[in-house]
Amino acid sequence: MNIQLRRKRVSRSAGGDFFLFTVLAAGGVFMALPLVLVISNAFKPLNELFLYPPQFFVRNPTLVNFQDLFVLMSQSWVPMTRYFFNSIFVVTVGTGGHVILSSMGAYSLAKHDFPGGKLFDQIVVLSLMFAPQVVAIPNYLTMTYLGWIDNYAALVVPAWAFSLGLYLMRQFMVSIPDEMLEAARIDGAGELRIFWKIAMPIVKPAWLTLIILSIQRLWRQTGGRFIYTEQLKPLPYALQQIQAAGIARAGVSAAVMLLMLIIPVAVFVFNQSKVVETMGHSGID
Repeated sequence: MNIQLRRKRVSRSAGGDFFLFTVLAAGGVFMALPLVLVISNAFKPLNELFLYPPQFFVRNPTLVNFQDLFVLMSQSWVPMTRYFFNSIFVVTVGTGGHVILSSMGAYSLAKHDFPGGKLFDQIVVLSLMFAPQVVAIPNYLTMTYLGWIDNYAALVVPAWAFSLGLYLMRQFMVSIPDEMLEAARIDGAGELRIFWKIAMPIVKPAWLTLIILSIQRLWRQTGGRFIYTEQLKPLPYALQQIQAAGIARAGVSAAVMLLMLIIPVAVFVFNQSKVVETMGHSGID
């Protein structure tokens, strides 16, 4: 007996669509409120920042907070361009190395059988359970032994070994058809060429997501535990020192918070669709 299975179609009324849109829009507005508040505070004069009850939106926008921040930066004995360079260098080198090494490791785990491969895969998953604070002391001892204290390597090399990137890339690499790779090998392509020309273009959403996550993580690095020379410290350290003055620099602190959010938020907004696609393949909610 031939049984014909028909796929059920989900049908919604116009009222249901409107209700769903309204709920999602309300949720989106609610989640955007902290970002709107940060932007609003950055342009508030001091008398509005200290109003009680506090006002959510700015009434008399001003650029005084940014002007004061510029004056404080110009008075620093280390040029602010040096802090910018340090952050950009750490973010660029750390992100590039993380994407390349995670992709190569994920390709080996997903598409090659070797002794201990399954055990290594379980170790990668297990490593996701440890918070950074748990391994802070072992990391410091390791950096001391290697002689990387007060060196860019103390921030860059650990970023290359971030296990979340390896896990995400492996989940995507598994979905690549083995037949496609075998066809490339029959045609004479080497493993490195297959990796760069076939595997990497297919998993583009995954490595774009890695770039976003790595930039957001490295942009906040202050280097506090590993970097002691002022000329090597990244930009977040300098901005934190400005904020440390307390209530006297409330306006400047509001401007600093906005500047620290611009880069991570902008990178995420322009690539959010890739993040959603990657999380769907990896099984992360």
